[in-house]
Amino acid sequence: MLVVENPDRFAIRLTEQISSIGLFAVTESQCTENEHDDEDDSKFRNLGYPGTCLPTSPCGLNVAAQTQTMTNLTARDYRTLSLATLGGLLEFYDFIIFVFFANTIGELFFPPEISDWLRQFQTFGIFAAGYLARPLGGVVMAHAGDLRGRKQMFTLSIFLMALPTLGIGLLPTYSKLGFWAPVLLLLLRILQGVAVGGEVPGAWVFVSEHVHPSHAGMACGILTAGLTGGILLGSLVATGLSMVMTHGQLTAYGWRLPFLLGGAFGLLSMYLRRLLAETPVFEELKARRALAAETPLKAVLRDYRGAVVLSGLLTWMLSAAIVVVILMTPALLEKMYGVAADVVLRANSLAALGLTAGCVLAGRLTDRFGPGQVLLVGCPLLGGAAYLLFAAATLDPWLTTFLYTLAGLTTGVVAVVPYVMITMFPPKIRFSGISFSYNLAYAVFGGLTPIAVAWLLRFDRLAPAHYVGTLCLLGTAIGVFLIVQGSTYKFERRSIV
Repeated sequence: MLVVENPDRFAIRLTEQISSIGLFAVTESQCTENEHDDEDDSKFRNLGYPGTCLPTSPCGLNVAAQTQTMTNLTARDYRTLSLATLGGLLEFYDFIIFVFFANTIGELFFPPEISDWLRQFQTFGIFAAGYLARPLGGVVMAHAGDLRGRKQMFTLSIFLMALPTLGIGLLPTYSKLGFWAPVLLLLLRILQGVAVGGEVPGAWVFVSEHVHPSHAGMACGILTAGLTGGILLGSLVATGLSMVMTHGQLTAYGWRLPFLLGGAFGLLSMYLRRLLAETPVFEELKARRALAAETPLKAVLRDYRGAVVLSGLLTWMLSAAIVVVILMTPALLEKMYGVAADVVLRANSLAALGLTAGCVLAGRLTDRFGPGQVLLVGCPLLGGAAYLLFAAATLDPWLTTFLYTLAGLTTGVVAVVPYVMITMFPPKIRFSGISFSYNLAYAVFGGLTPIAVAWLLRFDRLAPAHYVGTLCLLGTAIGVFLIVQGSTYKFERRSIV
């Protein structure tokens, strides 16, 4: 196997060869050694393919120019995206199905004499525990993913998700186990969090490294749409059960069926992951003997603290959108606003469908215009849609459904987040960088969001909209920052923190 001693010179020569056959219009004058002051700088926003750069990379190429000279996604790209997305959809279904039966689970796993708000507070607390456990699984699996390969960890995560999902479906309730019922439920939820901590960052890295960098936004958008498709699937399952079962049947045994189904989904996802190949970027790192020579997380914390900070802020915005708008709103509309259960489930299904479409659209627009511009437009739209939804929640069922669908569509702006994170970490530590940043921020902000919103609702019925709106302001500010700074801003230790 050929070992390249000078990757930058190799990248330039390969770029010239590709350009000579008309596949990629790049010349040496556009991407010279003078523009690559050191190895870290040359890989700052490079997805890892020799001679290719992202929109704001040091080579100065823009996405529009690349898109004009590159072909569309190949059949192999679509196969990889399809299998990865389907597996992610099924695993994310396992993780979030809990929230669709939060009210029923609260009735079954906590003492019947406690107040409704306390029961809801405790139920969302157990739901939040899954987020708090994500950094542990994420750091461990990302470490192995950077050193041993993306595919192995991509497959392991789904197995670790299937087991606790089956366990929840088989778990006795408070009437049988008493105090131990919520304790065991909490432990199983933590195991789910460990699994999804490696799944989401690993999936983003996996698909982005399989496609050309000019399609990285689209790949992240499709994969994120698949993950959010798990929310749609959960909503459809919950809606279907509510239509064919009475409340008594759901309480007696019906709530268990989605979790048992999720366990079966996990086994199917494991099989699908076996059909995928390792990413070309990781294979090239192995061939060049360029894998991290030290603990990847150590390099992340030493050299890319600025990237960690920015990734964490973006993740805070993402968690506010997903947790509040998509996951918490069904229970809030039903319990706090008195909206009928069938209206809530129908509206949530359409919102999840809108979110799926919005993610793909945001990914495509990111490739075309850049992440800063998409955040600058998308975040204000999301904030406005959230206020409209909660302000008009009790006016008319069809209006509620329409506004919830609109809020779901605008939530698709979160597909920009993985794209930005991928561009900020070089390939040899990318999995660890994204996993640490994303999971730590989601553990703090995503885990505390349900508790914070539930507490704030005691003072203001528009508390969910206020929370989402505040984080949309943050997302807008980051969009402006990305536009103003462009490729001149570097996230190594010498430039921030």
